[in-house]
Amino acid sequence: MKNVNEVMTALKKVGSEQSRKIYAKHGAPENMFGCKVADMKTIAKKIKGQQDLALELYSTGNADAMYLAGIVADGTQMKKGDLNRWAREANWYMVSEYSVAGVAAERPDAVEIANKWITAKKEHVAAAGWNTYTNVLMTREDEDLNFKEIKSHLKMIEGSIDKAKNRVRYTMNGFVIAVGGYVTPLAAQAKATAKKIGKVNVEMGETSCKVPLATEYIEKIESMGRAGKKKKSTKC
Repeated sequence: MKNVNEVMTALKKVGSEQSRKIYAKHGAPENMFGCKVADMKTIAKKIKGQQDLALELYSTGNADAMYLAGIVADGTQMKKGDLNRWAREANWYMVSEYSVAGVAAERPDAVEIANKWITAKKEHVAAAGWNTYTNVLMTREDEDLNFKEIKSHLKMIEGSIDKAKNRVRYTMNGFVIAVGGYVTPLAAQAKATAKKIGKVNVEMGETSCKVPLATEYIEKIESMGRAGKKKKSTKC
């Protein structure tokens, strides 16, 4: 596959009406084929390294193509202007919180970008910011993290999560879990925050999905012996 038309044809071929219906319940836009992530990963292997193609795919506005673009793109090669455009134009939380955040987290200035997005008025951009920082916590060694800033963010979450917008609440909760599960020196602070925020209410659409309880999820990570163990990548 060498051009965007060939990739779009491949995506359409593996899409299904059943998946479209499922994704629609999760808030996906009408413009999608309904592709499973596993099928997109297979396509991604065939176009790996084609940065310009990734940008073209994202620009189609098709949710599947935009998600695929995030798998293919290399954040270290992307211009900040293009990345900010991606954050603004994301049309579904799976794109903003996973594709965009996954690419942003690969950049050396990921934390700077995350902090800027976190303050955005647009819900999906702010959520992308929190998930970008979460990805940083899960992949970078503790010595490369700013503990003072992370503690400040935990305090911010304690005081503002109840008033935050829907998907921002979800990603704030994820940030607390990431600190508790992947940043051992700050685990105690994260657990304290998790207890204070308790159960976080998020509207999940017409789905049975539930918001993980931060206290329980951190304990689960610890019980599995994974506490403090960093991931190679958060792209999925």
